[in-house]
Amino acid sequence: MSTLTKLKSNQAINLSFANGKMTLFMEDGREIGIPIEWFPRLREATKEQLENWRFIGNGEGIHWEELDEDLLVSELIS
Repeated sequence: MSTLTKLKSNQAINLSFANGKMTLFMEDGREIGIPIEWFPRLREATKEQLENWRFIGNGEGIHWEELDEDLLVSELIS
């Protein structure tokens, strides 16, 4: 008999932008693509502004200082 282990994590370890979407790379190995169009401040940002982010709360959130934007990872993946 095998047992499944719940591996899902709400912590992101990296973030990238390409083709109108941001991709979250999760601690548990998932990659989640989210349209930038959903977020007005991100949609209007330059490439340099998009890439000037940092994780907050040990990967539980994403912060863009220049854009005054914060996103909660658990809200993006639910």
